[in-house]
Amino acid sequence: MKNLTLILLLTIIAFSCGEKAVDMNDAAAVKAELKSKKAELKSTEAEIKSLSDKLLELEPRKEKAPLLITTQTLESKDFNRMVEVQASVVSDDQVFVSSETGGRLLSVLVKEGQYVKRGQLVATVDLQSMKDQKSELETSMSLAKEVYDRQKRLWDQNIGSEIQYLQAKNNYDRMQKTMATLETQLRKANIYAPISGVVDMEFLKAGELAAPGAPIVQMFNPNKLKITADIPETYLGKVKQGDKVEVTIPAIDQNMMKKITLLGRTIDASNRTFKVEVATDSKNNTIKPNLLAELKFNDYSKKDAVTVPLEIVQQEVSGKKFVFTAGKRDGKDVATKSYVVTGEGYEGNIIIEEGLSAGDQIIIDGARNISNGDPIKIMNK
Repeated sequence: MKNLTLILLLTIIAFSCGEKAVDMNDAAAVKAELKSKKAELKSTEAEIKSLSDKLLELEPRKEKAPLLITTQTLESKDFNRMVEVQASVVSDDQVFVSSETGGRLLSVLVKEGQYVKRGQLVATVDLQSMKDQKSELETSMSLAKEVYDRQKRLWDQNIGSEIQYLQAKNNYDRMQKTMATLETQLRKANIYAPISGVVDMEFLKAGELAAPGAPIVQMFNPNKLKITADIPETYLGKVKQGDKVEVTIPAIDQNMMKKITLLGRTIDASNRTFKVEVATDSKNNTIKPNLLAELKFNDYSKKDAVTVPLEIVQQEVSGKKFVFTAGKRDGKDVATKSYVVTGEGYEGNIIIEEGLSAGDQIIIDGARNISNGDPIKIMNK
């Protein structure tokens, strides 16, 4: 083609040289000559194009060798996107066992890890001072009762003053109430388990002083555990009480499906999260409080969705997205550029909202190395 173009140009030059010279000082002559040359050039360009097309017919362009690719046939299936958050196992029934009255511990009858039934004696407190007070009160009360009985007999016989009778009665009644209070306090010398459960921690030992309300041991019910997680507020409305979630406890390699039993009603202002709780049990004593857990919940679903691997979706400079599919041209396999509209994605896959349908063959391996219309050779395993 280059040789043909050179010959035509030489012919034009030779023809131009044989023509009569133009007076370059005559404007009209120069304009006429310029118009003539432009017409000649246009005609020559048309001839060059015609000759070039003819040459292409005589010497057809060589076809590119087919590129080796693999394909995948699209299927429509349900799409579920899961969100994973960190969680922890906590006891839903955990108590501190303490004494209502202060005193020295005479005994602690349980040990860490021991299972204790509700109402079982846990510890005893030395209340000897109260016992001494009771003994003294009993002596005083005996005298007060004797005085009261005598004043009552005299009063019944209309002997003596009413004030003496009332003072004796009041003194005896006051001592009775004081005795009842002491007996109540003495009963608190024995400390009983408020729930059935396992002793998780022992704070005080026999011989140590126990302050009122200070914990002696900590107990929890292994059959009442819960898994708690803080979920970002962006998922509020996508998680509901009663929804099923997947719970994983990596330390013991355990997975289970549970229902959300409690949804927090407030947002934590410090981290913009709300609390979610899932009830569970100890699973034969394998799940323990403070274990780390992972909680997965569904935040987006679509029925009969068409998805493709995210890595094969490409984008033009204009912003249009496309994938390559396997098509036919003149009976041969070729790559076809298919423009698509994408949707939500999860775990390396993305939904195709428009542009593809179930049954289409998308190019997987080799998609980044081909162009629209390139011949391909499908090498699926």
